[in-house]
This record gives sequence, structure tokens and C-alpha cells, in this order.
Amino acid sequence: MSGLDNTDIAILRILQEDSSLTNKQIAAKVHLSPTPVFERIKRLHEQGYIKRYMAVLDAEKLDCSFIAFCYIKMKQHTFDNAQRLMDAVQNMDEVGECYNISGDYDFLLKVYVSSMKDYQQFVLRILGELDCIGGLNSSFVMGEVKNTHAVPVR
Repeated sequence: MSGLDNTDIAILRILQEDSSLTNKQIAAKVHLSPTPVFERIKRLHEQGYIKRYMAVLDAEKLDCSFIAFCYIKMKQHTFDNAQRLMDAVQNMDEVGECYNISGDYDFLLKVYVSSMKDYQQFVLRILGELDCIGGLNSSFVMGEVKNTHAVPVR
């Protein structure tokens, strides 16, 4: 975070909380005029501190509130197998997040579907088609305690 001053950090915090705010609204919060705030946000974006803007949707209203964490073990640890899985995941609408992890499993997927039956179909019809997968284990969300993409900004 070298090169960021307190105003930059404040802007990042504000945007992370609500990226729909206008430059004028952000400027009022950081006690600057809108033009310098616009320039700072543009610079923060160009430097890669801001990756993208997004809306957080309500999974329940969209009938995707059945959330499963799917732990995947590779059949064989090769670059081609890992790449095959990572490429395939990019086209799976049900997968909201995918991480290459250490430990007993190699990948962790966060899967959004509408029911256990839909998850079963996802496992059998989509993941089951990938011959690079050696095994998987699933955990199901019973209740959400915290859900944020926020990164600590200090």
C-alpha cells in the first residue's frame, strides 16, 4: 500500500462499502471537491487497487440460496489437470468462487443452486464429466453469519 495516503485509504473504504456513491458524495465524506476525488479514483483503478465494481445480489430472491462448499481432490497432480479444472470452472454459472487450496483437497468451490437435487445434478452432470477429479467432499451452509468481499484497508 505504499503510495497511498489517508485520503486514498478513506476512498477505498467508502467504495468498498457502497460503490454506487457519486464522486460528489464521496468528496463530501473525505472533505475534498469532486474533481480531485475523481482523479484519485481513476488512479486507484489504474494502479489496480480497484479491480471492479459490482452489485451484491440477493441469492434467496434469485432462487440460488442453497449454498454448498465443494472440496475437490485432483486425480493426479499435474499442470494439465489443474488447468483443465480451472478452465472448466470459469464456465460454471453455479460456481461463485473457486480457490486453489492446500491440505487434504486441492480446490474449494462455493456453489449456488436452488436445492439439494440441483446440487446433486451439478455434481453428477457437470463435475462428474471432468476426468481430472479424483474425489470430492461437500459441506452445506445452514445459516449465513457473515458474507462480504471486503478486504481490510488499513
